[in-house]
Amino acid sequence: MLINNAPRTRARRVIVAAAAAIAASWPVWAQGSTHAEPACRPADFKIAIDVGHTPEARGATSARGVTEYAFNLQLAKQVEKTLRDAGFSRVALITERGSGRRQLLHRTERANVLGIDLLLSIHHDDVQDVYHAKWTYNGATRLFSDKFSGYSLFVSRKNQSFEGSLAFAKLLGTALSARGMRFSEHHGEAIPGEGRQFIDRDAGVYLYDQLVVLKFTKAPAVLLEAGIIVNRVEELILASAEGRETISAAILDAAMHFCAAWQGS
Repeated sequence: MLINNAPRTRARRVIVAAAAAIAASWPVWAQGSTHAEPACRPADFKIAIDVGHTPEARGATSARGVTEYAFNLQLAKQVEKTLRDAGFSRVALITERGSGRRQLLHRTERANVLGIDLLLSIHHDDVQDVYHAKWTYNGATRLFSDKFSGYSLFVSRKNQSFEGSLAFAKLLGTALSARGMRFSEHHGEAIPGEGRQFIDRDAGVYLYDQLVVLKFTKAPAVLLEAGIIVNRVEELILASAEGRETISAAILDAAMHFCAAWQGS
C-alpha cells in the first residue's frame, strides 16, 4: 500500500485529535448528549452509509426469520435521518442489487466517485454454526444462539486512510459503549471461521484486511456489525425503533467528533 507523506501526516493528526475528543467527551456521551463538538461543519462533510448485502444476497437470517438485509436497510435509513437532522446534508445512502464481488466493488467505486470523507458500512451479525440451536417460532423451525451478543467494528490496513478509519472506529466504539452497548468477542475466538485480531479491545475494533468495501474505498472506512440477530433478546432490541435510534445517536456523536478532527487537521 502506497500513501504519500501528506495524507499520512494528516491521518496521524486526525487520530491524535480523535483520541483527545474521546477523552474530553466521555462525560457528555455518558449523559446521552449528541453532537457536542462545535468545530465540525456538517454541511461540508460527506458521509456514505453503505447498506450491507442486497435483496438477492440477504446475508444472515435472524432467530425469527428476518433477513439481515432488512435490518441493515432499516438502520441505515435511521442513521441517514439522524445525520441529516444534525446538518449532515451530504449523506449518501449506498444500496446495490445482485450478488458476488461485482456488487461489492461497485459500492467502493460509487463512494470514491462521490469523493466522500467517511464510509460506514452497516451490517448485523450471526455466529458460527457450531453455536446454532433450533427453536420453533410462528410454526417454523429457526436457528438461534443466545450465547453471544453485542456489536463489532472492523477496519482494514489495506484502506488508504487506515489511520483515519481506526480513529473513527474508536470514536464509534466508545460512543456505543457509553450508551450501554457492549462488543462481541465472538470474532476473536480461536475457532474455524473466526480468529480475528483485536486492534482495540476497549472499543471492540477488529482487523479484517480483506473486506472489499473497506480496502478499496479511498476515504476512511469502517464496517459496523450492529448486533447479533440470531440472539433472541438482542434481535428484539435491534428491531425496535429505540434500538435503532440509540445506535444512530452514537454514530452521530462519533461523526461529529471525527468531522471536527478531520476538518481541523
